[in-house]
Amino acid sequence: MALMDDIRGFAASIGAELKEKKGVWTMRLVVAERKAFLSRKKLEYAAKFSINDASREVRFTELLKESGSGVSGGDDAAPGFGFKKETYRTGTGPRDGDIKQQSDYFGQQYTYDFDWSEIRTRFEQAAEDAGYTFKYSVTGAGI
Repeated sequence: MALMDDIRGFAASIGAELKEKKGVWTMRLVVAERKAFLSRKKLEYAAKFSINDASREVRFTELLKESGSGVSGGDDAAPGFGFKKETYRTGTGPRDGDIKQQSDYFGQQYTYDFDWSEIRTRFEQAAEDAGYTFKYSVTGAGI
């Protein structure tokens, strides 16, 4: 499949990890990291997409995700120091809004020059070049 070959080549060129599970592909790339005394946080870009050959359609969504690990200061239930690793999204659930809003939010906490719009543009162009329609979804529904 020429389309998937183009996507694999692009992912390799930017150093992204590409995996498939049940027909849904995920491309991940660490955008920025913050290191402090015995702790680390990282900001990761993730794009999920599926390719439907029958309808000649590519469905695509993307997000920024923050995760962290390091030494915790303890709490009332477990005083003292310990090691803590967590993955989380800000707020009570996934951040609302598109990736531009997510990037603006995380741009206040991290310094990075990652151009997420280039990835979406490259996917859209590869899909069109292969004769597929490109459908973008903010929520990822239907991927």
